[in-house]
Amino acid sequence: MKRVYMDRFIDAIEWVAAFFIGIVAINIFVAVLLRNVFNYTIPDSFDIGRLLLGILIFWGIAATSYRGTHITVDLIWANVGPKWQRAIDVFATLVLLFVVSVQTYTLFDKVRQTYYDNVLTFDLRMPNWPFFALAWIGDFAAVLLIAVRTYRLVTQPEAMREPKPNLAE
Repeated sequence: MKRVYMDRFIDAIEWVAAFFIGIVAINIFVAVLLRNVFNYTIPDSFDIGRLLLGILIFWGIAATSYRGTHITVDLIWANVGPKWQRAIDVFATLVLLFVVSVQTYTLFDKVRQTYYDNVLTFDLRMPNWPFFALAWIGDFAAVLLIAVRTYRLVTQPEAMREPKPNLAE
């Protein structure tokens, strides 16, 4: 039962990342359409797009880190047995957990500093800190998911293996 709730949490984080991909795509599409067809620029469209892209990156880190679908180099991993593959997976995930945890800590400081410095967008004078806070939440979600991945790699490694496609079908 506990696994079902965690899988729903993981799926929700992936949906949030997908939502931000859609928002970034819509922002770019509308900005380009209005600029090229109607010769009109949305106020702060560049700043908003830049800030949304930052949010998307950190939520994307969360989505890809759990599944292990980020860029990997499997030169050694592919040439060792299952026991060593598991050890490499656990070690690599622990390193990733450490790096993303430090990143999350430093990003929180950036959110706090942006809030206290009252950093605003150029045209509409919108505060930047809410965008930074959404990015930080995505980064924090990445830490949680990497911790879950590490736990599952240690306790249930078979559950973390991707099913191999059946090419005969």
